[in-house]
Amino acid sequence: MSSFKIFDIAGSGMTAQSLRLNLVASNLSNADSVSSSVEQTYRSRQPVFAAQLQEAVDKRNTPVGVQVLGVVESQAPLRMEYAPDHPMANDEGYIFKPNVNTIEELTNMMSASRSYRDNVEVANTAKQLMLQTLRLGQI
Repeated sequence: MSSFKIFDIAGSGMTAQSLRLNLVASNLSNADSVSSSVEQTYRSRQPVFAAQLQEAVDKRNTPVGVQVLGVVESQAPLRMEYAPDHPMANDEGYIFKPNVNTIEELTNMMSASRSYRDNVEVANTAKQLMLQTLRLGQI
């Protein structure tokens, strides 16, 4: 594996965690939205990741980055609240709120932020090691 491949791996990790942070922001911003029907209610979205494998070059299935497989909506039940005076209430007096758990989202935000920071550190450390290796030839 090339020495420069570490930057591809760290970069794919940063891209994945950036998507995760964007989804957390979207989920938190819609956490208090209200709808009059189940179909129109916002649902929590989560990313799906997988390790990319370099099978063509290396038969040992060495991971070479993070692949974003997609974004899925949560199948958790929506929150239904009886509020007959609410302007968005349906005929039965209920409003529907998203299935966003703010505690889980804040935990996801902290985890994604730390993972992003760790990938930045990996890239910086690799850069510093390569610079030090180049300086060895100057002595």
